[in-house]
Amino acid sequence: MTALVPAGLLGAGTGVALGLVGGGGSILAVPALVYGLGMPIGQAVSTSLLVVAATAAAGVLPRLRRGEVRWAVAGVFGVAGAGAAFGGAAVNRLLSERVLLGVLAALMLVVGASLLRGQPEPWGACDVPGGGIDWRSCLPKALVIGAGVGFLTGLLGVGGGFVIVPALTWLLGLPIPVAIATSLVILGLNSLAGLAAHLGQLQLDLTVGGVFLGAAAVAALAAGLVAARLPERVLRSGFAGLVLAVAVFVAVATAFGYTPSA
Repeated sequence: MTALVPAGLLGAGTGVALGLVGGGGSILAVPALVYGLGMPIGQAVSTSLLVVAATAAAGVLPRLRRGEVRWAVAGVFGVAGAGAAFGGAAVNRLLSERVLLGVLAALMLVVGASLLRGQPEPWGACDVPGGGIDWRSCLPKALVIGAGVGFLTGLLGVGGGFVIVPALTWLLGLPIPVAIATSLVILGLNSLAGLAAHLGQLQLDLTVGGVFLGAAAVAALAAGLVAARLPERVLRSGFAGLVLAVAVFVAVATAFGYTPSA
């Protein structure tokens, strides 16, 4: 019973991040479940995938009415990522907990630093003036990036939003509000694929996971409503700061061997 209160608080924090910036939910969920609730990483991965899938669905609801989702781009990402998630899950079973957490921390540091460098180009292949898509240029990029994100989903138990949002803005040229909304759809698809990839080894604490999930979904829905009132610069800077802060914590904890199985 004592674990339910921190589970609710940590779940709410995860949902706020996901609802505001379309990512960060899983990079918060995995460390929160591992370090905050003491779950072994195998159980944290399974729980995180379930949480992110449901929370992403809640977070995208306020954005649907604003027409911010690029459904075609989300579909390409989802198809490419679904197959790659199975490859990531296979590699996951070959690596130790400490190695996996170290890889997660390194990846977050790279992504967070890249977000602080400046603004992306205003238009790209997947968002040309007038709201169209140049599929000849967009499709191969979206397939490659989608597969990479799907692999990370299976490998690290993350939905990949902290990679998807920068990829959609920096590499595919989507405006940040559109990238966030589209990212939430892709997150849901990738997380469901990741769950399927781990189906034979699912480890779930339904009570703690349910409280974490419920709090995250409600918080994501509320944060999605607030996000429309915040300027793009604030969302980008906040997202970068969140990614870097969690990365530093995970890197330090991993370097000193502070993991549940240690």
